[in-house]
Amino acid sequence: MSEGDCTKHRPPPRIKAADAVTEAEVEALIRGICFKTGPPRAVGVELEWLVHEPGQPHLPVSAARLEAALAALRALPLTSPLTVEPGGQLELSSLPAASLTECVTAVRADLEAVRRTLHSHRLTLSGYGADPWRPPVRVLREPRYDALEASLDRGGPAGRRMMCSTASVQICLDAGHEEPGPLGYARRWRLAHLLGPVLVASFANSPLSEGRPTGWRSTRQAVWAGIVPGRSGAPPLDGEPREAWARHVMDAPVMCVRTTESDGPWSVPDGLSLRSWVRSAEPRPPTRDDLDYHLTTLFPPVRARGHLELRMVDAQPGEDGWIVPLAVTAALFDDPEAAETAYRTVKPLAERDGPPGSGTGPHSPLWLDAARHGPADAELREAAVTCFAAAGDALARMGADTSVRDAVATYAEQYVARGRCPADDLLDASLPHDATGKDTHR
Repeated sequence: MSEGDCTKHRPPPRIKAADAVTEAEVEALIRGICFKTGPPRAVGVELEWLVHEPGQPHLPVSAARLEAALAALRALPLTSPLTVEPGGQLELSSLPAASLTECVTAVRADLEAVRRTLHSHRLTLSGYGADPWRPPVRVLREPRYDALEASLDRGGPAGRRMMCSTASVQICLDAGHEEPGPLGYARRWRLAHLLGPVLVASFANSPLSEGRPTGWRSTRQAVWAGIVPGRSGAPPLDGEPREAWARHVMDAPVMCVRTTESDGPWSVPDGLSLRSWVRSAEPRPPTRDDLDYHLTTLFPPVRARGHLELRMVDAQPGEDGWIVPLAVTAALFDDPEAAETAYRTVKPLAERDGPPGSGTGPHSPLWLDAARHGPADAELREAAVTCFAAAGDALARMGADTSVRDAVATYAEQYVARGRCPADDLLDASLPHDATGKDTHR
């Protein structure tokens, strides 16, 4: 789902005593619904975009103006559901597609219609992992957003930045086979976390905040690192994925307890885990619907939702920039040969995060290095070169469209082979040069 997808609208729950779930039932539900196994077939993508006036990305867009544009967008016959984030970012979430080509074709068509409509409202879309110019300002005011903000504010300012200023390319892939092997769900779960820093580094595209360099190639990842691990971290990778994920979900803090009244405020408990809530049944007994909602309030880099959501890639520049991370990731997961190559390539990188069972995700040393340095980190660059080459070969075997394969090859040549990422282009354009003409951000 999206950066702030815990804010997707749902009506207040209607609680009955018979709806309450026990701890054993909740754990069984998590194991049953979060890894739906079978041959990997479907692929999807969720794209978030910043909205602004053409040529004036530093200016705010009022809530009234955004709502007028949204009303027009909602009338479009899109195949991808369209939603808005608390800071006014737009998100398109593709339907599951039977192939990479089908996914790209459908989303391209939707984006063309969205851009055309926004143009008539004197607005446009831009792909940045974090807004380079505007401070975080929430434009949507509803109880669920109030609860989200109140909960995240306890951990510092990063939460508001996540809500209002960040955007990503999220790749959705099937969990994989039940059986072991390159396409088995346990291997794919581990690969997603090990490959994550390579994807962060390769596609970093958020080096600025309020017009100034932040010291990070991916400020968006730095924002995630500023959110408490219980909400944005990942479970240890040394155990069985279903068991590890179930423990992580049960012990994660509850974001909010929704009221049963249509207009009442939502309770924002402090330090209440889902496990504690189930055991205490206070302030009211949790239900299956509460579990489903709780799952959407966790923001790890990889989220199990029946399928796998890879959530670590910054939004990309250009109209079609999103296609490259989607294609590379899909190829490295769904082609057995490429999956094996990728796994062997990234597995040694895990040593930088410590022994098996150590933390992973945005707070760990390897992920922080990827966010700060991008592919200027020699090991991450070397891994990216190998993975992009494997992805390019796999895309040909998968029958990917020529335009997609060409886009991946061009990106590999322009960025990966040179140890660069889109963040470097932004820094080159924003930073002064020294007397020799060299840029000063390296």
